[in-house]
Amino acid sequence: MDIGGVAALVSGGASGLGRATAAALVAAGAKVALLDINGVAAEAAAKELGGVGLACDVTSAAAAEAAVAAAREKHGPARIVVNCAGIGRAGRIVDRDGKPMALDQFRQVVEVNLIGSFNLLRVAAADMAGLDPLADGERGVILLTASIAAYDGQIGQAAYSASKGGIVGLTLPAARELARYGIRVAAIAPGVFATPMLAGLPEAAQTSLAAGVPFPQRLGRPEEYAALALHICANRMINGEVIRLDGALRMPPR
Repeated sequence: MDIGGVAALVSGGASGLGRATAAALVAAGAKVALLDINGVAAEAAAKELGGVGLACDVTSAAAAEAAVAAAREKHGPARIVVNCAGIGRAGRIVDRDGKPMALDQFRQVVEVNLIGSFNLLRVAAADMAGLDPLADGERGVILLTASIAAYDGQIGQAAYSASKGGIVGLTLPAARELARYGIRVAAIAPGVFATPMLAGLPEAAQTSLAAGVPFPQRLGRPEEYAALALHICANRMINGEVIRLDGALRMPPR
């Protein structure tokens, strides 16, 4: 897909991977709407990058529908959607005191990371399906964000790994179903990246994580995620695939 002039939506667009992807899309000539649960931050980022910022709780059907409609009113129907909204909450299934994980903690992670991604996918896909086809009959592309935790989940990551494993499982059937409309679906599974999710860890922990990456031996940069996202948008043969972006990292149990 030629990105120039195309309308795009990026969830989690106020920071981290989402913001970097929004910036790259704007630089490539796309008309970008940044969606984020923090509407003020989304508007501030959009003002800086050149786009529109919209408050959106991706776990809410009504909120997603309203945000997509507002973006459509501003830029027209989106042909590119990148799902970067997500949370990570560590917690053991049974803690050291013998207490079970609070069910709401597990539920919240799955609701934001998995259900939130599906929520935006379903609404955006319905819009894309009615668009005029481009080259090869393509109407749009939807990117999901998985994680290497879907494959290498560590102790304390049961909720996060389950939510990201759901993204991996969603990608192929969604691509197969939406193929009739010329809509591609793919996912990126990042390793350890320098994002706000990791920023809360002590510096020693971040250094230790970076040292575990075979090459390059550092944390991933959000701009590297964005570069892959743009390549997937441009390369029509990438469909139904989950691409690891991790410097050959395989996480140990703890």
